[in-house]
This record gives sequence, C-alpha cells and structure tokens, in this order.
Amino acid sequence: MNFSSNRDLSRKIKDFAFSIGLDLIGIAPSKQLKNHSEILNRWLAAGMNADMRFISAGVEKRTNPSLLLDNAKSVVVVGLNYYSAEKQVGQGVPIISRYAYGNDYHKVVSEKLNALLEFIISCEPCASGKVCVDSAPILEKAWAREAGLGWIGKNTILINKETGSFMFLGEIVLNIELQYDKPFTEDFCGNCRACIDSCPTNAINNDRTIDARKCISWLTVENKNVIPEEYKGKLADRVFGCDICQDVCPWNKEILPNDNPDFKLSESIKKMSKEEWLSLSFDYFNELFEKSSIKRATYVRFARNIKFLFS
Repeated sequence: MNFSSNRDLSRKIKDFAFSIGLDLIGIAPSKQLKNHSEILNRWLAAGMNADMRFISAGVEKRTNPSLLLDNAKSVVVVGLNYYSAEKQVGQGVPIISRYAYGNDYHKVVSEKLNALLEFIISCEPCASGKVCVDSAPILEKAWAREAGLGWIGKNTILINKETGSFMFLGEIVLNIELQYDKPFTEDFCGNCRACIDSCPTNAINNDRTIDARKCISWLTVENKNVIPEEYKGKLADRVFGCDICQDVCPWNKEILPNDNPDFKLSESIKKMSKEEWLSLSFDYFNELFEKSSIKRATYVRFARNIKFLFS
C-alpha cells in the first residue's frame, strides 16, 4: 500500500472501532521495545513478579511483536471504558474491583478485536493479525503509549486525559503498514503521589513499578497460596482486585461511566449482605459468577479471601 492507502485504511479502521463501541484506538509501528525490556528484566530480577513465572518466560515476546506474528509491521491498540459509579450497598461487605463487574472482559474485548480484524482483512485481503487481550505476552500499556493513547502513571496504569485509567486494553499485531500515531511523550502526573500514598500495602514503588508480592490485586487474584498474615487488616475489604490507586487519581475525578451492559454490576451481587458473602456456597459462587472473570480465580481462592478478611 502507498501512503494514501495507509492513511485511508487507518481512518477506516478507527471509524469501525468506534462504531463497535471501542472508546480509544491508536496505531504504532511494530518494533522491539528495548528500553522496556531492560526495565522488565530488572523488575523480574528483583522478584517483584511474585510467583507469576509466565512473565519471565515471555520477556522477548512482550517487547518484540515480530515474535508473536511473522512480518509484524503494525500494532493497533484499543481501549474500552469499564468505569462504573455503581457500588455494592451492603455494610462492611467484601469489595469486588470494578473490572470484575459483569461479564469476563477477556471475552468482551476479544470479540470486538476479532470483529475489527475481520473488518481489516475485508478491506485488505493480504492482511493477517494476532489478537491480544491481557493474557497474551505483550506489554499492553507500553504499546498504548507508543500508539499515543496516554502516559503510564505512577501506579503503572495507563492514563488518558479524557477517559482516565479505568480502561481495558487490547491489541492487534498486523503484517501491514498503516498510518501511525505519535507516541505519547508527556507526563501529567507531576508531583502527585496520591496513588503511592493511598496504597494500603505500600506496593507502589517510587520508580513506577509495582511489587506484586504486596499488591492487593495479586494477593486476592493470582496468588495461589495463603495470604500472609502481615496483610491482616490491610486489604481494605477488597476480596477480588483493587481500585484504590485509581479511585484517588485526579485524572479519574470527572470521567464518564461506561454504558456497556456487559460490564453492569448485577443486582444480586450489588445487594448481597456480609452474612450472605460469609455463607457463599460453591454452587452459588458458580451461579453468581458464571460469566465473570472472577470464576477463573476459583471458589477455593475466593472463599479463602473472604475468610482472610473476616476471620
């Protein structure tokens, strides 16, 4: 394709992305992110990945899209707003992170990205691509920055001036050249330390890294073992994930809630009492979270978290 064709196809891709409900989209040229590779290796060497060995196993892929797709030339990055003003109403109940409201975001975002990839191929039959959503070995936030979607905040989360940070990210690695957006080079965190100072477990380091071993999200979601007693009384009633560092971020003060029915907090979960959570059965867990990302954590780990909070 020539420059004019690249520009026209890129515009069509963005228009289609917005038409299927995506909130952000940017396009970056595929390349190896050497600087991020060095940062990631230092983080891993310090053991801050906890027991997430899958991260160390895929360092090169995370920073080099050509290892995900032969002849990779472009990385399309999208964002989907999941912010909700809704909250659980029971007094003293275990709190679920907003990203786990409603249906599993992996499936929701993947469906939209697969539809976008099909559209790209319909426009350019020689195109092929690899869809990535969270679990694929790719540095999502780094690529979002490369695609001009925002900066990486002190809490390591991508922040966009208009939409804030409550955004699911997803990527399509493509074998075709497109018109590229400028990388986002500014940093609007300034001297703010709200996220760092508000973390109950001091998991956010001063160098824009997270020590997963201390992070409430890791402790309650990925952690397969017992939660260390040193965190007793420090989880702020969080039973699955944590929104604290995003809740206090000034860039999230005036963002609009999503209107996606897939991410709606169900009335059953919203109104559950503390007593109902404490007596949660295996069968009711599976019923409540049948389509949720919470189900991936298993009933055993979820029940462990509740017991840790209230025993």
